Amino acid sequence: MNDDTIVALSSGNLPSGVAVIRISGSACDSISKQMLGGLSEARVAHLKSVKHPSTQEELDRGIVIAFRAPASFTGEHCLELQLHGGRAVVEAVLNAICEFNGVRLAEAGEFSRRAFENGKLDLTEIEGIADLVASETEAQRKQALAQSRGDSRETYEGWRKRLIHMRALIEAELDFSEEEDIPQEISKEGFAQVKALKEEIENHLNDNRAGEIIRDGFKIALMGKPNAGKSSLLNALAKRDVAIVTNEAGTTRDVIDVHLDIDGYAVIVSDTAGLRISDDIVEAEGIKRAQLKGQEADLVIWLKEINDDQPYPDNGFDNVIHVTSKDDALSMQDGLSISVANENGLDSLISEIKKQIRNKLQNLDGVLISRLRYRESLVECGNHLSFVIDNQVSDIELKAETLRHASDCIGRITGKIDVEDLLDVIFSEFCVGK
Repeated sequence: MNDDTIVALSSGNLPSGVAVIRISGSACDSISKQMLGGLSEARVAHLKSVKHPSTQEELDRGIVIAFRAPASFTGEHCLELQLHGGRAVVEAVLNAICEFNGVRLAEAGEFSRRAFENGKLDLTEIEGIADLVASETEAQRKQALAQSRGDSRETYEGWRKRLIHMRALIEAELDFSEEEDIPQEISKEGFAQVKALKEEIENHLNDNRAGEIIRDGFKIALMGKPNAGKSSLLNALAKRDVAIVTNEAGTTRDVIDVHLDIDGYAVIVSDTAGLRISDDIVEAEGIKRAQLKGQEADLVIWLKEINDDQPYPDNGFDNVIHVTSKDDALSMQDGLSISVANENGLDSLISEIKKQIRNKLQNLDGVLISRLRYRESLVECGNHLSFVIDNQVSDIELKAETLRHASDCIGRITGKIDVEDLLDVIFSEFCVGK
């Protein structure tokens, strides 16, 4: 356990109506006695004068709650001070607390890191908390809340324990094959369980990346020739002037992203450079980036002016909808027709976008994979299980060792094993005081 006691403002920007100061560590008892006059009962709100430890000058008056280890967020002794949210008040209290020996200001994510190190939360719960703090849409909130309360942990830890049990069954035949109470070929039961688990993991992976899309956003790329109306459509969807709109072809030379909330889902709409052959170095780079954005997108909206008689190109993107732009009269066209100038057809386009999102995110029962590192570990685990199932591999010892690697893959998701190199990256996502 870290000997330092850490303190930080946990409630966000000042000034505010209320400021919450969080303290965690062994110095909490000394701080409570010298600054608060002691607290008679843990987990009970006390109205206290907060005094300077040396001069006993009153710094503020507010609600104070003590939490005793291990029944706290970090697993250590903790104090939470709910004070007036003035900058001078918070600065005075933080400075006074830091006068105690072994007390320092917390780093970003340090409270959550201590909760992980003290076994209060696993990495999936920690990352769920980070996503909950950062959530901007209803879908993000729901997914992050489920993960922060341990839904992902229960699934992945359950799989890891089953893998350990399977390995034990297989190794039992190796270690005790001559014992009368160990039946011959007991490992067959273990292999049968491996096949069942592999199928579960494959079904879990076959999710259209729904969890990652909810967390990171449904990506839409606006593509087409120069002056097809892409930037105008971006501004219309954003309901503000984000991109420059002129009659000059090639105005957009880089990707412009706008973040929207559509039906409770995070959506990222990207305006891209018009696609054509260009000798201009900057425009050519913009066109290259446009093609890449289209390849990465969950949906490509390909715009074509109404007076463009050329057919829509076979661009090779996975999911494309064709839209005729600048159709002020909304004449009958194949696919969707819009006019940003007259605000015609936009509702139909948005309805189609909602339909595309629903199709991508349908059947969202159970735990979803919210991060790429989870997916990579699960794919690696599945590869190990395929090796174990392979009838061409007859070495039981090798299969037992492969099962250990498979369980380690799951363990890296929850933080059970071999995650030191990940911790700094994970906790850097947090704000100070969380």
